[in-house]
Amino acid sequence: MTDNIYKDLRIAVLLPCYNEGRTVAGVVLGFRRALPGARIFVYDNNSVDDTSEQGAIAGATVVPSRRQGKGNVVRQMFADIDADVYIMADGDGTYDPASAPRMIQALLDEHADMVVGTRRNVRKDAGRSGHAFGNRIFNAAYTALFGNEFTDIFSGYRAFTRRFAKSFPASSAGFEIETEMSVHASVLRLPVSEVDCDYGRRVAGSESKLSTFRDGFRILRMMGMLMKETRPFMFFSYLAIVLFAVSAFLMAPVISDYLATGLVDRIPTWMLAMTLLLAAMMTFIAGVVLDSVARGRAEQKHIFYLSIAPSRGEQYRSGTTPLVELRRGNPNNDQVSQPGAESR
Repeated sequence: MTDNIYKDLRIAVLLPCYNEGRTVAGVVLGFRRALPGARIFVYDNNSVDDTSEQGAIAGATVVPSRRQGKGNVVRQMFADIDADVYIMADGDGTYDPASAPRMIQALLDEHADMVVGTRRNVRKDAGRSGHAFGNRIFNAAYTALFGNEFTDIFSGYRAFTRRFAKSFPASSAGFEIETEMSVHASVLRLPVSEVDCDYGRRVAGSESKLSTFRDGFRILRMMGMLMKETRPFMFFSYLAIVLFAVSAFLMAPVISDYLATGLVDRIPTWMLAMTLLLAAMMTFIAGVVLDSVARGRAEQKHIFYLSIAPSRGEQYRSGTTPLVELRRGNPNNDQVSQPGAESR
């Protein structure tokens, strides 16, 4: 039934993998059952185990990705593959492939550009409580800074339209790529949706590549950078408030002494306070100027997003291609491109 409905959509399942030889075959087979007509790509990010072999045996197209880091792999995947619908998941077996059809249906029915598979048991986070605590903190921070469109910004299980994939800049190098995807959708106010999915534990012998503190710091740094780039008025206003508060703290006793004695005894303190006050004023003005620049960049990104021709799935959801016609099939339906297919 699933294959019937989606047989005329070019669906690409993208699996970035690093040392997932124990699990990748099961993941590939799971997606083959859930989406029989989809093409499945395993992007091997310099694995030292048999990830490539296991992925190929299970029926996936294996593509080497030499630049280390999940963000680098995602950038290559979106550049290489042309499809109507993209499903991105991890190769560690923690995401349920059976949820993919529901995510695609939500993408079409809710006119979304991205559907996030939110993890039901994310607090367990494959047995690592530090990750679960970090998830709660960072999700709350994201809501405060960028909006409440998402409840699980770190989920690696996502469905995208072609427009999103081809307009997403992907500047991140590592695990912060999911945060960047969420911010990209929030800044451009793209339609998004969420679907609850089961989240399992890793199989014995399979280890998480995510470091609680190292990657947590990188994600925090990415959120700060994205806030500076997309919401500079808020970013620099907060910085200006801190500078002004320190300046006022240093300035208060000097002014109090001056009112009492008519003298300014602590000249260095007064000079430092005035310097911080000037810095606060300049920081605030920089935020005002850069806010206009950020608005212009967001408009350019949105214009580029609109310039990308809608895929077959987007035509269906917008009503330009009736569902009946979509299900009947298109004799000229192209296949998903395979990087390096000619050399294979």
